[in-house]
Amino acid sequence: QIAHWMETTLDEATDPWGVKVERVEIKDVRLPVQLQRAMAAEAEAAREARAKVITAEGEERASRALREASSTIGGTSSALQLRYLQTLNSISAEKNSTIIFPVPIDIIGFFINRKLASNKGS
Repeated sequence: QIAHWMETTLDEATDPWGVKVERVEIKDVRLPVQLQRAMAAEAEAAREARAKVITAEGEERASRALREASSTIGGTSSALQLRYLQTLNSISAEKNSTIIFPVPIDIIGFFINRKLASNKGS
């Protein structure tokens, strides 16, 4: 586009002399350092914006997948127990020295009530 504009401008200037410009070719363009920095900053901002959009789309897909998984697992208690055991198995495969084993409150409540009942009987 720049070459075409230059060719048109040169044609207008050289027509009175009887010279016809056949071809204009731009081989090297030098930009001021400030303009180079401004262009680099703009390109970096565009890359960061695209990265944020891609990250947000990935998080949205992950949240949909988690919602679908929770509705599938929540349908049966055995599926939840199997997932729980699978998670413990993957944790133990990592050879960690500490495994936190969460116990449902319902089970703890059962033992607390049992202990309270035995203390009243004594």
